[in-house]
Amino acid sequence: MRGIPSLITNIRKNVFTEVARMAYAGGGYEKAEDLPYIIVPGDRPLHRESVFLERAIAGERVRLAMGLSIRPIQTRSLMTEGMDHAAIAEQYYEPPLVNIIPYACHACPTNQYRVTESCQNCLAASCQQVCPKGAVSFVNGKSEIDQDKCIKCGKCSKACPYHAIIHLERPCQAACGMDAIVSDQYGRATINQDKCVACGQCLVSCPFGAIVDKGQIFQVIRSIMQGDQVIAIVAPAFVGQFGKASTPEKFTAAMKLLGFDRVVEVAVGADMCTIEEAKDFLEKVPAQQDFMATSCCPAWHAMVHKLFPAQSKNISMTLTPMVYTARLMKKEFPGCKVVFVGPCAAKKLEAIREDIRSDVDFVLTFEELQGMFEAKNVDMASLPDGDSMQEGTAAGRGFAVSGGVAQAVMDLVHETNPDLEIKTARAEGLRECRKMMTLAKAGKYKGYLLEGMGCPGGCVAGAGTLLPVELAATVVGRYQQEADKKSPLESEYRDRGETLD
Repeated sequence: MRGIPSLITNIRKNVFTEVARMAYAGGGYEKAEDLPYIIVPGDRPLHRESVFLERAIAGERVRLAMGLSIRPIQTRSLMTEGMDHAAIAEQYYEPPLVNIIPYACHACPTNQYRVTESCQNCLAASCQQVCPKGAVSFVNGKSEIDQDKCIKCGKCSKACPYHAIIHLERPCQAACGMDAIVSDQYGRATINQDKCVACGQCLVSCPFGAIVDKGQIFQVIRSIMQGDQVIAIVAPAFVGQFGKASTPEKFTAAMKLLGFDRVVEVAVGADMCTIEEAKDFLEKVPAQQDFMATSCCPAWHAMVHKLFPAQSKNISMTLTPMVYTARLMKKEFPGCKVVFVGPCAAKKLEAIREDIRSDVDFVLTFEELQGMFEAKNVDMASLPDGDSMQEGTAAGRGFAVSGGVAQAVMDLVHETNPDLEIKTARAEGLRECRKMMTLAKAGKYKGYLLEGMGCPGGCVAGAGTLLPVELAATVVGRYQQEADKKSPLESEYRDRGETLD
C-alpha cells in the first residue's frame, strides 16, 4: 500500500489540506464544523454505505488532525468540542497518539485459514490428510475448514497443490511488532496503549483508513500567523517526497512560502549524534557494558524500555538528531519555535516528553506538510531555487535508511581508530528488533553496536512518508552522494554536541 495513491491517501490529504486552509484563513476554529461537508461533498457516499457515516468519520479525522481525541459515540457533542484548548500554538498532544475510529473499522478476520473458489475437489484431498485436528472436510464438493477445530497450523495451505487455501490476517495486527492490536466485543480492532510505541505501521497498513494519528497542523500555522519565528528542521528522508521537482533548493523556497523563517536539515544533528555515539561506544563497550544500542529511533527506544527493561541501560545516552538540531536552533535563535518535519509518527511521542518539550515545539509528518503545500497552492516546479542545504554530511543523511546509523558510527570509529574492529548488528521492524534484543539479552552480542529501526526499511518507511520505500531509499542514496562533506568530523558543528547535552 505504501506509496500507492488511493482513496485513503486522498482522504488524508484532503483532511490535512482543509485544516491547513482553515488555519491560514485566520480567525478561529469555528469553521471546522463545515469541513466534513467540504471533505465529503454531495449527497451520495463515495466508499461507504452512508454519506452520513463518511462525514462522521471525516469529522473525527479533522479532530485528530488538530490533536484532539475521538468523541464517544454514545453521547451527543459538537465536533468542535475542546478545540478552544487545542487551537493554540502552545498545545501539545493529549495521549493516546495513535487511535482507531471504531465505526471506520471493518472488523477484519484475525488469523484464519479459508478455502477459496480455486479448490478443485481433488482426489488426493491432501488438505484433509495433513490436518492434525480433522478440521477440513468436503462440503458440497469443496473443502471447508471448521474454524472451531482449526489450530491455525497452516499445514492444509502448504499441502494444497492449487494454493486454494489462503491465510487471512488482520493487516494492522500483522504490521504491529508489539502485538498491541486486539479486538473488542464486536470484532473491531482496538489498541492496547500499554504496548503501543506509536510506530504507526498499523496506520499505513489498514486498508480502510480506520487508524489515525494526531497532528499539529493548525497549531503550527497558528504560530506562524501570530508572528513567531518558526524554524523547520527537516529529516534527511524529505528528499524526493514531494515529487520529482522537489529538489532541496525548491523545497526550501516552498517552505518560505508556507511562512517558515528558515529550513535546516536534521543531518546536522545526526552528525553530532554520530560523534557522541562513537565516543559513547568506545568508552563503554566492553569496559562498562556488553553492547550498546543506538538511540535515534523512538519506537525502538520505547520497545526496549517496555519489553527489555533490564537491557535499556545499554541504549546510548546520546540525544537524537532531532533534539540536537532543535537545541542548536534554540541556542542560535532565542525565542524561536522549532518544528521537526519528518517521516515518523513516533517522533510526535518523543517530542512531548517532559525533557524534550522545550526543545521541539511541533512535529509534522511529510504527509501533513503536503497538506500545507496544497492549502497554499504551492507548485514547486514553478518556484525559483531557494537556499541549498549543505550543512549536513553524507554520514548524517544516511541516518534515513536502515543500517545508516550503525554505518556512520562504525565509519567514524574506523576513521579515528583504524586498527579497531567494531562489530554491528541491525534490525528493521519491531518484530525483528525484538528478536535481536532477545539474542542480546542472552549474551549473543557481546561487544556489538546494535541498530534498531522501528520501520522496515528505516526512516524512509515511516508512517508519514509519501514515496514507496525502495524509491525513497534510492533517492536518499543519491542525496548522500551529493553532500559536500562526507564525515561528521568535517561538520562545522562537530564540537557542539557536548555543549547541547
